[in-house]
Amino acid sequence: MAKKEIAGFVKLQIKGGQANPAPPVGPALGQRGINIMDFCKAFNEKTKGLMGKPVPVIITVYKDKKFDFIIKTPPATFYIKEKLKLKSGSSEPGRNIVKSITKKQLEEIAKEKMADLNAHDIDQAAKIIAGSARSMGIEVKE
Repeated sequence: MAKKEIAGFVKLQIKGGQANPAPPVGPALGQRGINIMDFCKAFNEKTKGLMGKPVPVIITVYKDKKFDFIIKTPPATFYIKEKLKLKSGSSEPGRNIVKSITKKQLEEIAKEKMADLNAHDIDQAAKIIAGSARSMGIEVKE
């Protein structure tokens, strides 16, 4: 099988199961010459289980206008806000602490994100999530 020649990559964050031709999807794919509706149908089909959650997607665009895409897990900040039932993080992280998160909660989030994290085990993954939490103005409890 001959290798397809890659024309480029498009990185987007779309709500699961809710891709449509409106911005940001339409313009980003339209300028690459991709059939937008084909992408939307395929993306929505693959992300039914993540309905409404922000899903990062990396679209590989080939020279013949065909495409493949890889779906990532939602961002760590989404999981943290969901776990702590927060609307948003602190407007002044480091000064104002909004809430606190436990090690157990960090590990639960790390298990869900493990596939997309650059970590060898859950402890390291939990440290990455803890860093995200701190940058949102959330105290990490021991």
